Amino acid sequence: MTLLVKDRVFPTILRMAVPMLAGTFAINAYNLADTWFVSRLGTDALAAISFTFPVVMMIGFIMRGLSTGAMTVVAHALGSGKQRTAARITTHAVFLSSAVSLVLTVAGILTIKPVFSRLGASGEVLALAQQYMGIWYCGLVIRVVQVMFADIIIGTGNTKGVSLLMVSGTVMNCILDPVMIFGLLGFPKMGMYGAALATVISETFVLLFALYLVHKKHCLILFSSHTRLRIAASWRRILHIGIPSTLSSVLTPISAAIVIKIVSGFGQAAVAAVGVAGRMEMFAFMIPMTVGMSLVPFIAQNYGAGRFDRIQAVRKGAMLFALVFGFAAAFVFLFIARPLGTLFSSDAEVVNILVRYIYITCFGYGFLEVHRYATFCMTGIHKPVSSAILTGIRVIVLMVPLAYFGSRFFGVTGVFLGRLFTDITSAVIGIIWTGKVLSGASGVPR
Repeated sequence: MTLLVKDRVFPTILRMAVPMLAGTFAINAYNLADTWFVSRLGTDALAAISFTFPVVMMIGFIMRGLSTGAMTVVAHALGSGKQRTAARITTHAVFLSSAVSLVLTVAGILTIKPVFSRLGASGEVLALAQQYMGIWYCGLVIRVVQVMFADIIIGTGNTKGVSLLMVSGTVMNCILDPVMIFGLLGFPKMGMYGAALATVISETFVLLFALYLVHKKHCLILFSSHTRLRIAASWRRILHIGIPSTLSSVLTPISAAIVIKIVSGFGQAAVAAVGVAGRMEMFAFMIPMTVGMSLVPFIAQNYGAGRFDRIQAVRKGAMLFALVFGFAAAFVFLFIARPLGTLFSSDAEVVNILVRYIYITCFGYGFLEVHRYATFCMTGIHKPVSSAILTGIRVIVLMVPLAYFGSRFFGVTGVFLGRLFTDITSAVIGIIWTGKVLSGASGVPR
């Protein structure tokens, strides 16, 4: 588990990233499968699932912030050769994630209607969104703990195990979706309820598999040494990175919710188009995401080992890769945007808006990944506040104002142009800032 600080840099990243390709594909297929099966229920159902996207993202990024904190601290301990410390922190991270998830579940169930009403959902669309989220929230604790386990497994460098988790969960979800949504194999037709229930059952299976890997394969669960002082110490270390990471993470879905609100002023077709396009474009990020998922554990372990030369090398190589791949993906999307759009909707207006969105924003894909890599670098060297500031610049200073003013002057097209300018500008800032921070970080005590 300490090979991340010994083997050659780029072969190590490649060895971690390649297995994650199947897992990342599975995550995107998971979301697209839900969207596609729900779209068979009609435009109202498709709009409803699109309205849930920013809220699900919000909860997901809160979970990811906590799990990133745990993964970073665990990877740092492993890089320093402290296996028992890593196991203790992992166990205490489960306590923390379970408590947070219960709070989010109660708060979420109590606020479903007002939240989606404020987002612009009404009538049948609002009712369908409530059906989906009511079930989804009930399974939240399962999702939170399994995401925590998955990120910690990544922190050990075992990306093959995590990829297997993702693929198996997606396969199960794709099987259960049509069965529960449309009432196949003797099951009752449950519609939106069925889509959410299929998700919860699939994630329960993934959680059990993840627990086996964490406990049996990596020996990162302890059944002793859980005094209040030790738990508090572990929580402080996790939250030192987890809180800024969470704050940074939730800014993205908040901005997405605001953008959806702006887009809703142009009709339900625009909301449906943006929701579907957002899930489609995740395939453009699939390969860069596998690299990104390897960066934090790699950087954290090498930070623990004091190998700043390896951190500098991986930063430069990863950012160059993101730009090259982003432009290649944009070229492909120019040709496939319309055919893909027709798979999700027969409404010409939805497809036309979706295609316009892709044609404009695809040229920023590589720049968006560069920005993400910059935040990963900051998190890996235990500078979560800097990572949060980078994200804040992107979504608060750039994304939301540009989307608003773009919509005022150029309609829905202006929202898409604002996204493109945001991606390019935030990438440039990330490149400059991380370069300066890493140049002086070798003198900072670890």
